[in-house]
Amino acid sequence: MVRNKKLQELELALHSLVIFRKLLTHEVILPLRQMLDTETTDPMIQLKQYAEFVARLYPRSTNLTEYILKLVLEDDNFYIRMLARGEKPAEMLELCARNELLILQRLARLRPAELQKEISYYGVLPEWETSEIDFGLAYSDRAREIRRYGYGKYAQFTCFTLRDGVMTPVNRPDPVLPDELTGYETERAAVTENLRALAEGRPAQHMLLTGDPGTGKSAAVKAAVNALADQGLRILQMRKEQLSELPAVLDEIAVNPLRFVVLLDDLTLSAGEPACALLRTVLEGSVALMPTNAAVCVTCSGDRLSGDLEGILAPRFGLRVQFSAPDAETYLRIVQAEAERLGVPVPTESAAEQFAATRGERSPRAAKQLTELIGAKQSDRTPQDSEERT
Repeated sequence: MVRNKKLQELELALHSLVIFRKLLTHEVILPLRQMLDTETTDPMIQLKQYAEFVARLYPRSTNLTEYILKLVLEDDNFYIRMLARGEKPAEMLELCARNELLILQRLARLRPAELQKEISYYGVLPEWETSEIDFGLAYSDRAREIRRYGYGKYAQFTCFTLRDGVMTPVNRPDPVLPDELTGYETERAAVTENLRALAEGRPAQHMLLTGDPGTGKSAAVKAAVNALADQGLRILQMRKEQLSELPAVLDEIAVNPLRFVVLLDDLTLSAGEPACALLRTVLEGSVALMPTNAAVCVTCSGDRLSGDLEGILAPRFGLRVQFSAPDAETYLRIVQAEAERLGVPVPTESAAEQFAATRGERSPRAAKQLTELIGAKQSDRTPQDSEERT
């Protein structure tokens, strides 16, 4: 590409990035930079570079400015970590950040025509939109609200698991919300209020949710986190065999501006296990282990915290909530609510009870399974089938 002066200056400026340097190798920005870097006049190479960039941009956005701004606001770098810790960066770092934001703003406002006129091709090429957004102002606004939005992967995702000691985002977490759950209003309200306190930076209790299988213990937690995610609440799901990694995880959480629920779902422990002693130490509030921006939530079914363990571990939880199996009337109300939510026919009382009997439990889980089964059978019917049945 035979570059004009503006494009040449932009290419040189991008090479000067320090704080936001990781963005230079981002999968969308990289082919855009290659278009600026090349000196070739070969139309085939020019077209491939242009099309590759647009092909990577389109699935994410049709507005280049908005997309690059999103990358900037979510970038995990040493500068935003300093701001998140409440530290005042040196004046030279402040100047560096302002300058780099201006460079990225120039890149983000690059219009299709500016690149198209440098390409030796006269056909129609795909285009993108740009916007007049002040990157410096947008970044300052985000920094002031860092406790709500976070940075890096924590700004992009709300649910995490632990994989090889690293907090790993869950790409498709359970999207359940409080208004999608029926029954257990008192129990769920206690969970939600405690997590709201955590999200708002007020003292929150560790939670122990016990009761019958399928009664929605973990769903209550996930629904509350989803509802409070825009206030900076995140969830980390861990397994029992990962408890030895909990201290390191909590050290990482402690310096993060967000709030975290550490969920140990369907936990089974014996009093003599090392994991039990470690969890007890964490719950006792050791200053070295438990950060103020995190709370542990354990769910367990039946008598999994019985005997010695009940006396050792359970008293360490400030909030204990029991989710008991619903009676027949409550179960049928949950079935009806689930059917209405899914838009399927409400099963008869006898059908609902028979289904619960086959599952060995009256529970919200059984109600959801039954109504989903009805919905699946409905979707299997073709229009011809429907006509034959009328």
